[in-house]
Amino acid sequence: MATRKTTTDRKFELTPSVEEGPYYKRDSPERTAIAEKDTPGTKLVVEGHVFDRSGLPISHAWLDFWHANGNGEYDNRGYNLRGHQYTDKDGRYYLETVRPAQYSFRTPHIQVKVRATENSPVLTVQLFFPEEKRNQKDFIFNSSLMMDVTDAEDGQKAKFDFVLDMK
Repeated sequence: MATRKTTTDRKFELTPSVEEGPYYKRDSPERTAIAEKDTPGTKLVVEGHVFDRSGLPISHAWLDFWHANGNGEYDNRGYNLRGHQYTDKDGRYYLETVRPAQYSFRTPHIQVKVRATENSPVLTVQLFFPEEKRNQKDFIFNSSLMMDVTDAEDGQKAKFDFVLDMK
């Protein structure tokens, strides 16, 4: 995704929310690499920015990630493939993980909670992968939440920028 240019008269489309799902766990560890050693799945790096509606970066925004492994399984006992982090001064985040697989009736996705400040509302989203056969059959799929995914030498890279309402 292209970096957004800041303008005072233009408003960017807010990132839409979707349901949380049943596998969220509070109190995830703070870290940027969330896949433990030997976790099934192709290496995946997800990066992007958190912006406000006018395109200004939000520093120290909180992001909490969780998802299934490359076999479509969640770690519901520990915190593998779970972790939170904060954006840097430029609103940038960087996540090292593995690509999740589909499970039961769900297309592959990464779940994220995003909050601009400690007292602001939490946005819950699910980020999707392009060209997945199950996307159109998944009842939560939203094409505006699709990441830009490219192949990399050692796995894949994905980009997604969040836009939050700072009211």
